[in-house]
Amino acid sequence: MPELPDVTVYIEALESRIMGETLERVRLASPFLLRTIEPPLTAVHRKKVRKLERVGKRIAIGLEDDLWLVVHLMIAGRLHWRAHGAKLARKNTPAAFDFSNGTLVLTEAGSQKRASLHVISGEENVRALDAGGMDVLAADLNTFSAALTSANHTLKRALTDPRLFSGIGNAYSDEILHRARLSPVALTQKLERGQIERLHHAIKTTLVDWIDRLRAEAAGEFPEKVTAFRDGMAVHGRYGKPCPDCGAKVQRIRYASNETNYCAACQTGGRLLADRALSRLLREDWPRTLEELEALPRRAGPS
Repeated sequence: MPELPDVTVYIEALESRIMGETLERVRLASPFLLRTIEPPLTAVHRKKVRKLERVGKRIAIGLEDDLWLVVHLMIAGRLHWRAHGAKLARKNTPAAFDFSNGTLVLTEAGSQKRASLHVISGEENVRALDAGGMDVLAADLNTFSAALTSANHTLKRALTDPRLFSGIGNAYSDEILHRARLSPVALTQKLERGQIERLHHAIKTTLVDWIDRLRAEAAGEFPEKVTAFRDGMAVHGRYGKPCPDCGAKVQRIRYASNETNYCAACQTGGRLLADRALSRLLREDWPRTLEELEALPRRAGPS
């Protein structure tokens, strides 16, 4: 699932291409993609782009008359910039957005169609889609600490909870925890102040580092290689491979459709996380699917 660094670079690429341009029409090949009825999709036709924003892991395109297109790519959705009027492939291409200077194509691999498109009137209604998590890049240590310890969850669950922190998912949470030298199953309310400081620093440095890397990789072109498994990642997607810091084999925790990667030597004092107590902890603390996590209701609390 594209996360904060990927969505940030997507938005930057879109800003240089569609800001001020006219959205001529939206071609919808899969009716299931569209999750709203009012306003109708045709309401956005022939409107100029006025703003682009990140709303959690969503991309929000603001148009004239305070109309918005909000895209959630979920796990397998990706965006592509093509020549104006590009044809839609027969398979796995649910929509295309024809602008005056080119076409933005949305693809979604696989058989499970989870990506979504909302047409929304009013910026305040766009905010209603936001689960309420804080901007981790802007949060100071005290604000971050209050959100982190507002409930007693595993670190993995807390970091990926969109109601607490905006834009962090499975991939970058693994990288953050490795950099912070913290176990994914450490409980938030049992962390020492120094560990919270280390985590706060690791979040900012990891996300900024990956935004910079993805910008450099795109080199001004539209980002076409958006993936959760990247060369240069320390642990995510690297089960059985050597940790780049200590050389120990990267380990994993699997539960339902989730997988967490970690280095036992760097993060858990050499202990493998595979006992019955861990299984019970996962069952109680983690949603079974990423979709379930994304759908959690907004909660009151630090923001």
